[in-house]
Amino acid sequence: MKSLRKIIVGTSLAVILAPLFYLAAQPPQSPAPLPPSSQTARPPAASLSDAQARITVNSNLVILPVTVKSHSGELVPDLRRDEFRVFEDNVEQRIDVFTAEAFPLSMVILIDNDLKDKDAEKVQASLESIIGGMSAEDEAFVCRFDQFFHPGKGFTADQDLLAKELRRTNLDSEADIAPPSAAFGGATINNHSAVDDSAIDKGARAIRGQPTKALDDAVFAAAQLLHDRPRSRRRVIVLISDGVNGGKKFNKVSYDDVIKALLHENISVYSIAVPTAYFERKVSPIDRERSPLIRYADHSGGEVYHATKEHSFEEFYSRLTEEARNQYTLAYVPRGTDPAAEYHTVEVRVKREGLDIKTREGYYAGQVPATQIP
Repeated sequence: MKSLRKIIVGTSLAVILAPLFYLAAQPPQSPAPLPPSSQTARPPAASLSDAQARITVNSNLVILPVTVKSHSGELVPDLRRDEFRVFEDNVEQRIDVFTAEAFPLSMVILIDNDLKDKDAEKVQASLESIIGGMSAEDEAFVCRFDQFFHPGKGFTADQDLLAKELRRTNLDSEADIAPPSAAFGGATINNHSAVDDSAIDKGARAIRGQPTKALDDAVFAAAQLLHDRPRSRRRVIVLISDGVNGGKKFNKVSYDDVIKALLHENISVYSIAVPTAYFERKVSPIDRERSPLIRYADHSGGEVYHATKEHSFEEFYSRLTEEARNQYTLAYVPRGTDPAAEYHTVEVRVKREGLDIKTREGYYAGQVPATQIP
């Protein structure tokens, strides 16, 4: 009996130890890959910085481009993360991402197509100089507006192609037409492709010289074009206009709906007011309460420039691209606020005194419904 036990025990030990001896004799194996949900998220492109990658991957982040200037108007580039405070709905938030690095721009250059002759000549002569303020990674989409919105050929980062398109952008030289129907959203705008206006009937009814314009509709359409640009890019509308707006009679989209779209898409409007807008206040009042040029810039965290002299245009193009590209970027996941609220206010403060801070005034959660333009 004892012999039998010894055999059973010996056999059991052999069964247990055999796999261990086998494993010890094998060459070392590479560890099995982790399942996708456990792996560290990686940037979608090698060119993205760590901050850009984190912003791109985490869709829950609220992103705040922040411009900080001295009272003399100079950019302040040396602020640290611990000098900023962010509040959402008056609740202080923890800053999850902070960077002062330059972000590439996605710009819609939105040009008023119904300016007075002198203003149109100055704008026309200045357009190509927009490229001087762009970096190799920036992209732009050239559009015009009057009573209707006229998109150009699409976004391009090719500066030679962009220069060619800007040279061919002849203000008020084409018929301004009323298409049969349109829907702002999807692949079409004003019933034709958002990236090609070749389908417009050149013999359609012209409205040249009309004193009213659909500025709100145009800014809304420009915002729709920026919808699909990556979160790792700065979204900007460069609005060159006298500020004349036809109001509800000519706009199908309300001012409030445009602001909602701008804040939801994190788009900043940089307005360049042409000389007429500045000097002839009866035609286009430039004041903080009435002018859409200033109101759009203020609400979206952008800026407004008064082009009082001919050379001002070139100066402002360079300045606005520098400011838009070199903003601080603060991002956070909201904590302690009502996630069911549609709109959230945002405030950014800095501990250093004597500085001017500009950022968007808030954001809309969820989806902004597409607006139909009959």
